[in-house]
Amino acid sequence: MSTANRKAVVLLSGGLDSATVLAIAVHEGYETYALSFRYGQRHTVELDAADRVAKAIGAARHVVADIDLRVFGGSALTDDALAVPHHASADELGADIPITYVPARNTIFLSFALAWAETLDASDVFIGVNALDYSGYPDCRPEYIAAYEQMANLATKAGVEGRQRLKIHTPLIELTKAETIRRGLALGVDYALTHSCYDPVDGRACGTCDSCLLRGRGFAELGLTDPALTAAA
Repeated sequence: MSTANRKAVVLLSGGLDSATVLAIAVHEGYETYALSFRYGQRHTVELDAADRVAKAIGAARHVVADIDLRVFGGSALTDDALAVPHHASADELGADIPITYVPARNTIFLSFALAWAETLDASDVFIGVNALDYSGYPDCRPEYIAAYEQMANLATKAGVEGRQRLKIHTPLIELTKAETIRRGLALGVDYALTHSCYDPVDGRACGTCDSCLLRGRGFAELGLTDPALTAAA
């Protein structure tokens, strides 16, 4: 089926993965509606990046939804009492789910995306989850996405009436970070506009949190320097 003039909601954090996914959705012919969240995260600078990316790649509209996950805490991204871990290299990252995991975050974000998709009369949602070069978050796994998609198609008026058959697109889920970057560069993504750092210093990437290290390793595997780290120098 042609995607011409079809609408899609794209979850856009402002980071490397979500910027690539937005570019993929645009490239596939979707009219894209970018959705970001101000959820109490310490790295709100990512929202400035999301705005830049949405404009540069050509989203039809960009919305920032306000929710506050600080009321629950439980994550170094939303609780000032918990420190973001830092490491010397990506080789030091362990197999355990890190403290930067935000409880149920993708479930919450996808629920908002589902609601917006229904009002847009859209059946497509894009999310930049990855099950290879990632921090081990449980809500980034293929089985989670499949289960959520099944649930979502039981959850809406549009679905019950047969007007919506939701598809959650995860074009990066089986790609390494280097493969993601290569794909984005081929689509013209300017990664200097993005921000992935969990613990920025004066708005610049720290270079040593999980997210920075995984991102940096991806660029290094392609013989490139992460433009976020160049900007922080």
